[in-house]
Amino acid sequence: MKHQCVMIIAGETSGDMHGAKVVRAMRLKKRHLFFCGIGGPSLKAAGVRILAESSTLSVVGITEIFSKARHLLNTLSRTKNLLKSLRPDLLILIDFPDFNLNVAKTAKRLGIKILYYISPQIWAWRSGRVKQIKKRVDHIAVILPFEAQFYHKHRVPVTFVGHPLADTLPLKREIRNFKSQRQLLESSKPVIGILPGSRDHEVSEHLPVMLASAQILAKHNPGLHFVISVAPSVNKQQVQAALSESEGEAEFEIADSSIGEILDECTLVIAVSGTVTLDAAMSGTPMVIIYKVSSLSYWVGRMLIKVPYIGLVNLIACKALVPELIQNSVTANNIANEVYFMLNNPNALERLRNDLLELRAFLGGSGASFRVAEIACKLIDEEYL
Repeated sequence: MKHQCVMIIAGETSGDMHGAKVVRAMRLKKRHLFFCGIGGPSLKAAGVRILAESSTLSVVGITEIFSKARHLLNTLSRTKNLLKSLRPDLLILIDFPDFNLNVAKTAKRLGIKILYYISPQIWAWRSGRVKQIKKRVDHIAVILPFEAQFYHKHRVPVTFVGHPLADTLPLKREIRNFKSQRQLLESSKPVIGILPGSRDHEVSEHLPVMLASAQILAKHNPGLHFVISVAPSVNKQQVQAALSESEGEAEFEIADSSIGEILDECTLVIAVSGTVTLDAAMSGTPMVIIYKVSSLSYWVGRMLIKVPYIGLVNLIACKALVPELIQNSVTANNIANEVYFMLNNPNALERLRNDLLELRAFLGGSGASFRVAEIACKLIDEEYL
């Protein structure tokens, strides 16, 4: 039987992990598939031939792209040339919009079927890109329910497949066999999680101020213990260097366990805005969301962004469920004040935990990867009718 070819492009750590699940689900439906593309360790472990590492492409903000512009353009050129020579039966694009929509333009001209999984946040900013998606993409699989409404409005073929995080939720998460938030709060050493992001740039921008806030908190409450989660895509030495420069009495631990295990032990977390905030919400872990970029990126973003919140948790809830600190508000004192207020209001903290757990109903249940795989396989089969 002829081996069918699928190219997949994931430019972020989360996309790499979600893409790997789709690859495995597709292989259950079609054994004779060859996968190649851009990704990281998860896609590689799933058997995808990696042509370029996603970690070398990931950037944050508008001005930050300049430092990697040459490498991005070279990779883009090589990817387009490969499309022309390989002519895959399907191209799967995962988030990473500026790069992927450019690739999609070439693929469309070549008559290659295109599935976009995990929508760019065009409902938040640069909504004009929906016209590009409509012209270049055959089908888009979205992970948030309001995204499907957006694309239906613009007459783009779309399926709400649910959020892939729902696949990792314990069966009886609402019961929480582990400690309640009140028990965690009343323990001898409440644990505060520090989640500084999945990119080196995010870590360098946010971790020092997060550590400084921890020092302020430890000064007023010596019983606190701080756990730092380091994403696989982050240089651990960078974290160690920031710790060596942090002065004070705070107790820090760099955790080697999974993000789920870390969240289960935390009373609350200080988290850089991103997918990890949904991880925290799904585990019922209260949080303070922070985010900071360059001044120019922030200035441009303020003019373009059309939503009232940056955190996915608040966007899904349609209200400020958890506090957000953005740009100039990201200071050690502000972070410490938010955490201190939450720690000293156990009843409110418990209510927040329950509110966060209720957000799971919006994720669409488990099986997102298999639903995406089904769409992908149908698109491939259309070529052979």
